[in-house]
Amino acid sequence: MKKLLSTGYTDWAFNIAMLVLRAGLGLMMLPHGYDKLVHFAAKKNTFMNFLGMGSTVSLSLSLFAEFFCAIFVIIGLFTRFTVIPLIIGMSVALFKAHDAAIFGAGEKAALYLTGFLVILLVGPGKASADGMMGK
Repeated sequence: MKKLLSTGYTDWAFNIAMLVLRAGLGLMMLPHGYDKLVHFAAKKNTFMNFLGMGSTVSLSLSLFAEFFCAIFVIIGLFTRFTVIPLIIGMSVALFKAHDAAIFGAGEKAALYLTGFLVILLVGPGKASADGMMGK
């Protein structure tokens, strides 16, 4: 019981927690990117055009972040670099697509954004490809 109320943690617990966070967020993000990959042709003309780059480019960037970067986050390879496109994508989803409705339609995007910001700030942990390479 004393351990449950303690604010201290071990390196092992931190590394497992980061593995769970990385794998959980990445695995939950993959279906969003996979849907964009499979239905690319149908969505390319109707996808939201953010930053005036065109809907096809916007869809491609979103697909890259939500599918390919999510895979890298799960593996823990180049983790801090690969969460940056995810942070940008979730920021656009939250603030542009859902009008910053953190407690409404944008709740999911806000949760993803929070998790990816944590990964950016603290890194992937030792239970990752980056950690095994000694980065």
